Amino acid sequence: MKPVAEQLEILTSGTAQIVSEKELAKKLERGTPLRAKLGVDPTSPDLHLGHSVVLEKLRQFQMLGHQAVLIIGDFTAQIGDPTGRSKARPPLSREDILVNAKTYTEQAFRILDKEKTEIVFNGEWFNKMTFSDVIQLNARVTMQQMLQREDFKNRIANDQEVRLHEIQYPIVQGWDSVEVRADVELGGTDQLFNILVGRDMQKSEGMEPQVVMCMPLLEGLDGVQKMSKSLGNYVGICEPAGEMFGKLMSVSDELMARYSTLLLGEEIDPDAHPLETKKAMAAALVTRYHSEEAAQKEIDNWNNRGNLEEVELPAFSPPADRSDLLGIVGAAFQSIDEPKSGSDIRRLIQQGSIQIDGEKVTDPKAEPGLEAGQVLKLNKKRSVRIG
Repeated sequence: MKPVAEQLEILTSGTAQIVSEKELAKKLERGTPLRAKLGVDPTSPDLHLGHSVVLEKLRQFQMLGHQAVLIIGDFTAQIGDPTGRSKARPPLSREDILVNAKTYTEQAFRILDKEKTEIVFNGEWFNKMTFSDVIQLNARVTMQQMLQREDFKNRIANDQEVRLHEIQYPIVQGWDSVEVRADVELGGTDQLFNILVGRDMQKSEGMEPQVVMCMPLLEGLDGVQKMSKSLGNYVGICEPAGEMFGKLMSVSDELMARYSTLLLGEEIDPDAHPLETKKAMAAALVTRYHSEEAAQKEIDNWNNRGNLEEVELPAFSPPADRSDLLGIVGAAFQSIDEPKSGSDIRRLIQQGSIQIDGEKVTDPKAEPGLEAGQVLKLNKKRSVRIG
């Protein structure tokens, strides 16, 4: 293993909060591999670049010779993490959770070394618990502790309900750390409360408490809210190279600098031209998740976008029974044999990808009243002419 000082410099870089760096140094000084834990709830089938921030940090632990422990929350996903929520999450079926879990792990291995990753499902222990076990688990924390959580305090202050099953979430996440004997737990800054509960759980079992390592939350393409599929401001790590490149080229210069730091670990050159810097950043991320050839192709496409030949657009007639933009765009994609889900179409509209005669339309419920001859742009590569 590398010297402790060198490991500390690598592992602490880019972090938002560590509890505590002194404890981490002490663990590293023993010279034995640490068990670095990351828990993910498969609440949707895809991972995005926001997830990659903490996965990249877990990868650093692997590269330094430590054991990465990836917990798939097949049980906790049934509860739903209340972090940042103003109301309870809708429940997921176990079938959906298991399908999502399969794609989660496949995508995580685009970053993590599969051969050096220990994967566990927390249903392995929670599904075996009796109600008596659950009562004993709850006895390890106080209601005062749980109500100190900012999300819960805000809801109560605003006379919004807090469901009792939501209070269970930090408790069961904390117990995961006991089960896998975690030395370090990784998460976003929004996971601080949950990870601290894990420390308390370990202490109650006479174990040395885990180190808390929180990574910054990555803002989405809007530059305001954290990256989220539900908000439509995300870049999926499995998206086609062209779509990934195009989305990254749409971010602001300020956000570009943050993306470069958090996603590539690189500071941008303040003297370089912003457009060229952005192309380099987008190409680096396309290379990471696709290939160098794919990245070069997208750069060439971008550089040549003003030299494209005029082509005859396919004719499209809006469906007689749909006047809303969401339905019209869906039918348009169907007409060119590129069917898309309703959520994908909604995201394209909200991001301003859909244009009518060059004008962006961003309200999925809008009724544009299209006329013959108008051009409906579906994305940067496909358009149709209203017939």
